[in-house]
Amino acid sequence: MSGAPAFGELGDDEQAAADRAVYFGANVLILDEPTAALGVKEAAHVLRIVMQARAKGVAVILVTHNVRHAMMVGDHFAVLIRGQKADDFRKGERTREEITDLMAGGEAMAHLEAELAQLQADA
Repeated sequence: MSGAPAFGELGDDEQAAADRAVYFGANVLILDEPTAALGVKEAAHVLRIVMQARAKGVAVILVTHNVRHAMMVGDHFAVLIRGQKADDFRKGERTREEITDLMAGGEAMAHLEAELAQLQADA
C-alpha cells in the first residue's frame, strides 16, 4: 500500500494509526483534531508521532484548533474560516496571538470590540 494517504483520528485505540501509516509506506498523513480529547501525556505522544513521520519524509496535514500544538510541529499553516482560507503563512511569520486572533474572527472581532467599547463609553 505504498504511497497511500492515511486518514484518522488518534484517540485511545487509534494512537498507533500514524505508526502503522508510516510502517506501510504512506506519504501523506491526515490527522483531524488528533489531540482534542487527549490529556497532556497522550497529546505529547501524538505530537512525537507527527515529528517522527515528518522525519521519515511523510507529509502531515494536521487539522487542529490548538495553536500551540500546531506551532510545535508545523512549518506551513493555513487558517480556514467557514471553509475559506483566511491566511497562509510559514513558521515564524505570525505570532501565536496573531493566529489565535485570526481564528477567533480576526477583523470582525476587532470591529466588535471597538463597537462594544464605544457602547460602554456612551453608557
